[in-house]
Amino acid sequence: MPARTFRGLAVVCSMLVVLGVALGAWPGDPQAPSPPPAAGAGQGPASKPQPRPQGQPVPVDPALVQVDDGDTVLIRWAVGDEETVRILGIDSPETRHDEHKIPFDQSFGLEARAFAMGAFATATKVELIRSATLDPYGRTLGYFVLNDRNYSVLIVKARLAEETITFYGDNGLPQLAAKVLEAAKAAGPMPFEPPHIYRKRMRTVSEASGPLNVTP
Repeated sequence: MPARTFRGLAVVCSMLVVLGVALGAWPGDPQAPSPPPAAGAGQGPASKPQPRPQGQPVPVDPALVQVDDGDTVLIRWAVGDEETVRILGIDSPETRHDEHKIPFDQSFGLEARAFAMGAFATATKVELIRSATLDPYGRTLGYFVLNDRNYSVLIVKARLAEETITFYGDNGLPQLAAKVLEAAKAAGPMPFEPPHIYRKRMRTVSEASGPLNVTP
């Protein structure tokens, strides 16, 4: 084989290897991305019943809400009574959480959090509709309705969260879930990497390199 042809093939092969590693999808790569497990797949701790009122709107004072990111908020009901809510139907880009082995903000993560902060800050009426079960980490699963509008629909329409109902089902709230699916279909592809793939990549980086000294 001529030397020029051999060098050309070597360059092409090298580029393919780099691309496969960058995308995390090289054949046989144990870190290749995969869809999140379906609800009830038996992975991780079992979900527990929701002890608080469920299935109907519960009024929430907007002043009690603290936004963590685009799909998670904390409600401080009273001293010693806090409720973390993982908002149903959506998965928004990640923000930095060192304790969860996510040392960097994902693209559009800060924008999603800002969207949530603005949505809750401007809402004069906030209602929470809880699912019948907690998630495996003990968090409430539920939808927020802000001024009579489904928050999950709003952030999907803004193209700052992808829908998760296709993977996890409607969690016993089919009408609210259907609206999110409708919004996702209209919104089209999102401009960011699927958050569950980003989380997996970041945890792999963290575990491989140890604690990272990243300036906030």
